[in-house]
Amino acid sequence: MTALTEFRRLEAQGSWKESPTAEPREVVVSIGEATLTLMDPRSDRPLSHWSLPAVVRLNPGKLPARYTPTSDTPDETVEIDDQLMVDGIERVQTAIARHRVKPGRLRGVLTGLVLLGLAGAFVMWLPDALVRHAAKIAPPAQLRTIGKAVLADLEQGTGPICHRNSGQQVLNWITPRLLDRKALVQVVPGPLNGALRLPGDMYLLGSDLLVSTTGPEAAAGHLIAAEIAQDEHQVTLQALEYAGAIASLRLMTLGTLPRNALVGYGEQLLDQPLIRPDVTALPAAFKEHDLLTEPYARSIDPTGASVLPLIDNDPMRGATGVRPLLTDEQWLALQQICAG
Repeated sequence: MTALTEFRRLEAQGSWKESPTAEPREVVVSIGEATLTLMDPRSDRPLSHWSLPAVVRLNPGKLPARYTPTSDTPDETVEIDDQLMVDGIERVQTAIARHRVKPGRLRGVLTGLVLLGLAGAFVMWLPDALVRHAAKIAPPAQLRTIGKAVLADLEQGTGPICHRNSGQQVLNWITPRLLDRKALVQVVPGPLNGALRLPGDMYLLGSDLLVSTTGPEAAAGHLIAAEIAQDEHQVTLQALEYAGAIASLRLMTLGTLPRNALVGYGEQLLDQPLIRPDVTALPAAFKEHDLLTEPYARSIDPTGASVLPLIDNDPMRGATGVRPLLTDEQWLALQQICAG
């Protein structure tokens, strides 16, 4: 396609926000064959990759042009005031759409032959390969979309996300101390007996951890344990394995999953025992956050019998000068996140 060749290496400055509340960040926007790449201008390190067919312009006809990687959850945005870049994005998207919608007759014949050839391989190995590749290359925006889809299905079994603003503000404040700064922690009213890690650096706590403990240390410990137990790739792969190969192929080509691809996955997660990390890895991880391991251990087994290594090897026992995880007012607000 001529448009792809003409604009393949076009670059322009842009203003990127990785979330609605994030500070704008200057980036270099570059058009590839089928992707829009956002890079740090100082280090040339890629910050985000967007699938061009899925990119949506939020303010048609206006400058600076404002784009998001998907219309489903337009949290991540970039603003571009370079008219040449804006025209380039539109022309490449048009070329891609025309190329897909109106294939030539020869292309149709060749596509049919290719599909016939792939059908045999599909039965044996292709589904697993597609799913694994989709999980490997999914950019952060797509991972967060998958996580939100999993969360929406989980809510059918746990009840809706607790939205009391004062409690969520406490979670948003403490999360960067415990997890990655991009992580999102939310609470559901149903019990989880721990914390669940979801794709897109999302974490889910059950309110049982907040109302049945005397302080925030147990809940904080479960978040750290969930981060260690499974990495981003593992939780994404599990979700896409449930969604299937066709859904994963659509994710790679169109940037979105089918609407019902993850229906029932939340129930499957709730029916399975929580994946917990090796206890030998926890004391060192808790020490990095100045966090006691005993409250976490007692929340799993109040008798302590099955979690003695965590109690005996508590890295912060007897430590002095450790600042509290939360103030009394913050802890009370967090406990009441599901109230009202």
